[in-house]
Amino acid sequence: MLDITARVADVIAGSGITDGAVTVYVPHTTAGVTINENADPSVVHDVLAALDRVVPWREDFYQHSEGNSAAHVKSSIVGCNSTIPISGGRMMLGTWQGVYFCEFDGPRTRHVVVTVSGQ
Repeated sequence: MLDITARVADVIAGSGITDGAVTVYVPHTTAGVTINENADPSVVHDVLAALDRVVPWREDFYQHSEGNSAAHVKSSIVGCNSTIPISGGRMMLGTWQGVYFCEFDGPRTRHVVVTVSGQ
């Protein structure tokens, strides 16, 4: 899980939009986007550990031939996008919240699409 909050904020600042919404989207089937606590790094560890317990890497369990079915399932659970309101040119995140890119099958070359809309 990579904290991309500052990068998303930079895109918002460059857009000139002060009120609206930003959508963060990952066009990959084995990655995701989530919002969670970014003050304590142990939260990232705990989230990944919980996902590993719920969706283990067991090739004998899945039918998908590439061997990365666990990553596909994790991506489906976490989701591939988040939309965040913007007010006064800033994301309306809670005090401890950050935006995370989640890599479940890498490292790989990935792209994150950030779309800002509003006025």
